[in-house]
Amino acid sequence: MYNILLTDDEQIVLDSLSFIIDKNFTGQVNVLKALSGTEALKIVSEKDIDIIFMDINMPGLNGLETISCIKKLKPETIIIILSAFDSFQYAQEAMNLGASKYITKPVNRNIVIQTIRNSMDFIDLNRGRQSEDMELHKKLDLVSPMVENDFIYSLIFNHENKFDLKSYREYFNLTGNKFCIICLELPNVNSQNQYDNYIKIRDGINEIKKCLVSSFMMNRLVVLFPLEKEDNFEDFKGIITKLYVNLKYKISAGIKIGVSQFFSSLDDSKLSYTQAVSCLAHCESTGEIVFAEERKGFLKITKIDETKELKEQILFKLKNADINGLESILEIYALNSFNSEKDLNIIKNSFFELIVMAKDIVNKNLSSYESASFNNAFSVLSGENDSGMLKDYLTKTILEYASVIADSKKQKGNPIVKKVYDYISENLSEDISLEQMADMVNVSSFYLSKLFREEKGCTFVNFLSDKRLEKARDLLKNSSMSIKEITREVGYNDQNYFSRLFKSKYGVTPSEYRSI
Repeated sequence: MYNILLTDDEQIVLDSLSFIIDKNFTGQVNVLKALSGTEALKIVSEKDIDIIFMDINMPGLNGLETISCIKKLKPETIIIILSAFDSFQYAQEAMNLGASKYITKPVNRNIVIQTIRNSMDFIDLNRGRQSEDMELHKKLDLVSPMVENDFIYSLIFNHENKFDLKSYREYFNLTGNKFCIICLELPNVNSQNQYDNYIKIRDGINEIKKCLVSSFMMNRLVVLFPLEKEDNFEDFKGIITKLYVNLKYKISAGIKIGVSQFFSSLDDSKLSYTQAVSCLAHCESTGEIVFAEERKGFLKITKIDETKELKEQILFKLKNADINGLESILEIYALNSFNSEKDLNIIKNSFFELIVMAKDIVNKNLSSYESASFNNAFSVLSGENDSGMLKDYLTKTILEYASVIADSKKQKGNPIVKKVYDYISENLSEDISLEQMADMVNVSSFYLSKLFREEKGCTFVNFLSDKRLEKARDLLKNSSMSIKEITREVGYNDQNYFSRLFKSKYGVTPSEYRSI
């Protein structure tokens, strides 16, 4: 179905065009009409219009002015000019503004029909291309981050570099040999906001340069930043500092960034990562960016216990029931363990310790859970000496626990908390207190506070404040409301108090955020 808008200040012209279209394109088009340029603009702003027939000489907003506005609003719209004047000057100006064809009045029936058919063919071609592009982008958006994550994990934690480095380099078009590792650490990352933060960081980085970005390792992301031979540190520092400021505005004022020195080989990835993590350790708790290049004289680069770090990441992903993320990190954890030159019995003990810790996490989520396989875990690990079998047993056991937690999370959800949550979401502009909500659900304020902390991971007051500030942030970006109006809309009476809260959470004032 195609939407065609007919714009002319003469009703007889509209009726004539409508008759031709209805007779020759029955069931294929939806015809809309406008008697002025202003009315046409209103329709275009509210509906998706494919083809517009536009009279060039109308009172008020004339055809040329209307075309200019429409092309800014919907540049893909096909515009066909109608005019009683067979003037080259008019035609040229209309084409310069983006019109596709210039037809003189009185209109020729056959020309109108053929023009519409040609326009439909062009729209179909364009829609097909867009559909293919969207499908391709969807696939790339799903696949590429996973491949990037696996590549970064392999670079950092694979001791023997058994993976196909050449294929990865070709896939990501890594033609140069100069690079650095950047580690970003975010406060308050959880399963609800993790993906949103990942997209913001990934998009923010790729606006500067096409980089490879890992998925979250607990609250940390790793970025492989390719560099050109001519890139120097001062210019690079300026770019990363600007990125840091933008991420503070978009995500959190408490973000930390550690940046390694420049390296000339991907074989140095482990050292580069170690430098970046050590830089993170030197960041202020309130957020900071630290460059290894500037700390060479006193930055203590400590050796990282990779097995311990991977174990922490496994437990973090298990708590969040991140099954997809667990599978790849368990693979790397096992490879890292077997490549560590530790005695096999020590590795077995480490596996068993991880299984015990994982089982404890499951029982905290579901106290009634029992696992027959767990009771035999120690004897299974003790009696097996094949590294492949040990790895498979560990992976199968941890993934089983993750599935249990995932199912438990789906079934969970206290109805009391849900009722309060729904009320808050729908009434943010109202005066809401813990005591008022406790009365609404017939429990004590102490008990409601306890339920909120258990289920939402924060106090009732902090939850309410976060919800209000999140809505305020959305209104600042997506509405024309004044800051004073937004203050009232999200439940605050004092604009100065609201501004202080907003800056405390996002690192910028509401007016600064709106201008970003």
